This record gives sequence, structure tokens and C-alpha cells, in this order.
Amino acid sequence: MQKLLLLIAFFTSLAHADELKSKIDHIIVIYLENRSFDNLFRGFEGADTSDHPSKPYALQRDRNGIVYNQLPMGEEALKLGFAQSVANEPFLIDQTVSQEEIIPDMVHRFYQNQLQINGGKNDRFVDISDEKGLTMGYHDMRNSALWKYAKEYTLCDQFFAAAFGGSFLNHQWLIAARTPYVGNESNISKYELDSRGEIIRDGILTPDGYAVNTIQPFHPPFKAKYADEKMRLQPLTYDTIGDRLSAKKISWSWYSGGYDEAQEGKGDIIKYQYHHNPFLYFANYAPNTQGRGHLKDEKFFFSELREGKLPSVVFFKPAASDNQHPGYASVKAADEKLRHIVESIQANQKVWGKSVIIITYDENGGLWDHVAPPKIDRWGPGTRIPAIIISPYAKRGYVDHTVYDTTSILKMIEQRYDLKPLTDRDKNSNALKVMEKK
Repeated sequence: MQKLLLLIAFFTSLAHADELKSKIDHIIVIYLENRSFDNLFRGFEGADTSDHPSKPYALQRDRNGIVYNQLPMGEEALKLGFAQSVANEPFLIDQTVSQEEIIPDMVHRFYQNQLQINGGKNDRFVDISDEKGLTMGYHDMRNSALWKYAKEYTLCDQFFAAAFGGSFLNHQWLIAARTPYVGNESNISKYELDSRGEIIRDGILTPDGYAVNTIQPFHPPFKAKYADEKMRLQPLTYDTIGDRLSAKKISWSWYSGGYDEAQEGKGDIIKYQYHHNPFLYFANYAPNTQGRGHLKDEKFFFSELREGKLPSVVFFKPAASDNQHPGYASVKAADEKLRHIVESIQANQKVWGKSVIIITYDENGGLWDHVAPPKIDRWGPGTRIPAIIISPYAKRGYVDHTVYDTTSILKMIEQRYDLKPLTDRDKNSNALKVMEKK
């Protein structure tokens, strides 16, 4: 019976890949920032959310394993008017701050995320977060473009960040499905852990030398304060999805909001986030290389879309003010940017008729989610995040319960363009189900 099911899955995957090849000319990935699924989609009908979970979830506990009577708030949350403590349960952020305001940033780091997940119980988010109870907050997104697209097309409610922790690492997994190795001789700070996996000392590298937290690229643009080469990641040389596409002469680009200003040395002013452009870390995309031409400012996305020159594969990274990252972007601003991007694509019938848009997030930003991530390897997956599939061919008004992670996007691209997998993770992941079954 198991062999039969595997055969059915295999042939179903082949049929889906054939449909992708015949109907999809543009795969467009819009990569937003730092939101968990429950933070944005609590209450979504048909989805596994914390107000009607598929399984009971644990209450938040302190590091001694004692259940909180009340959840304390962090200093920045108190400054915004949140109560000093709240009940030990999810609460509506919008009752205190509007969606046009910016909530504080929260801890979203590699080992910290694993401690928060706590073996799948997800009961130490408050304990580990510097903003404490705020991690349990959620927004009412029913009037947002994000919610509208989820209702109209396909919402994936079992989609997880590829890796534990933050933006740097998950951007690396989006394009390469692996964690950069630095080595044991580096002066870059390393984590120190005790026998239980608790953190004695924070760091950028794992104890055995892998880069898991934010580090600047070796080549410019990078933040000026990291001019010392020893504080930057040496150029990486293994293949990315960009290299695989280029080898087959398939057009692609990574578009970033604020990229041109960053090139001119103004990135610190506009808060361009260098670690949000993962190709900057690779030797093939250093300044004055052929590969560098694939890295563009977001304005070129809109001009190339209008001119009918949009590449086959698109990665779109909004500017810091428009990416929904707590600490420097509001929910409202990012939602308006998202609407503008999607409506621009849909207005171009020639492009829209042959496109699939994937809206997702790099990671959860320290915000709580009640669903336990699957266990695959030492890198992840991390906490559950939203993902929406928008296409003329997507199943309408549908919640997809298939287990995915960020590398499922790679798997879909690889299927569409007959590309060799980058690592075992994307090879073995479930490809996003883009096409509606007829």
C-alpha cells in the first residue's frame, strides 16, 4: 500500500510539473518580513489557527517550566501603551496600536528560536523574547489585501521558515538551501551553549563555525560600520538557484527596494537591509561581474513589467519601510505595497495570464505560532509563516494543508525549468501546488 501511495505521489508530481511548463512563464516570489501565521491569519476560515487549532497547544512557561499567571510586557511595548501584563493567551494588538503604527522588534535568532519552539510545544516564546508577552499578539487582517488574496486564491497553512532564527539565514536558504560555513579560525563571535542547549553566550556563528545570524557581505554594499573585513562573511562559491537558472539561460532577477540608494552609499539612511539580498554574499555576484546584473532596484521591476521584459523568475524584496518587519515597518504600509505589486502584475494581461505569484515571509520575527514545525535537520524548519499562491491557475478559495517550507519554492522552480536540486532539502521537499486540479 505504501509503495502504491508513493507511486501515485510521484506521477502526480510529474503531471503537476508538466502543467507548470505548459502554462507558467513567470514565477514571482514576493518575500516579506518577520510574521508568524497566527500573527496575521488568526481566525481565517478553514485554516489551522490559534482560535480553532487542530490540536490543543501549551500555555507559555518560564525557563523553570512554570506556567505564567500573567504575561509581562517588555519596555518598548510599555512605551506604546500596552498593559504591564496580559492574560496567558493570544491577544489583539490592534486594540492598543493601529496597523499604521510600528510594533517593537523581537528576538529572532537561531538558537533562540529553537528554545522558543521547545521540542514542538512552542511554549517559551515569551520567556526568550525581550518584548515578552508582545510575542503573543496578533492583528485583525480581515480588511487587508493580504487577507483578500488569501480568500480569493490559495492559502498554505502548513508552510514553515526553512531555518530556525532570522532573516539572514532564511534568505540564504531561499536561494541556496544551505547554511554558510565560515570555519573554526574566524574571529566572528560564536554561540556558547550549555549541556541542555541553553545559551551561555550569544553569537553569529554556531560553535562549529556556521553563520546563522546577521552578518554583512564581504563586497559592497554593506553597512559602513562593518568596514573591517574580519567582520564580514567571505564570498561564498557554491551554487544558488540563480546559477542554476543562468546555466540554462533562463532569465531571472532579484529586485530590492532601496538598492540603488544603497549602491550610492545611502543605505544606512534609508535603512536598506543588506542581509535581505542574499546574492550579495556570493562571489558570482560581486561588483563588476556578469552576475551582478541580475541584482536590481525595484523600479526596474515595474518598468520591465510595463515593457514586457519581465524575467522568467522574479524575487521581489520591498524596501525596509514596506516589508512588514516589526521595529521599522507597519502592517499597513507593507499591505499597501503588496497590493500595488500584485495589481500591477494583474493589470498586465500578457504577464498575468502566464504567472504564479508566491507571497511569503522569511521567518516569524519572534512572534508566536501554535503549530509545531516538522523535524528535518539541525537547521530547521523554523516557525510557521504565511504563504499565499496567486495565479489564474491557482485553486480558488482554498486552504492547502500540505507541509511546505521555504525550499518548496526552490522545488517548484526546479520542476518548472528542469533544474538539478541544490541540496537534499529542496530535493526532498514538497513542491508548491500551484495548479488547480481539473
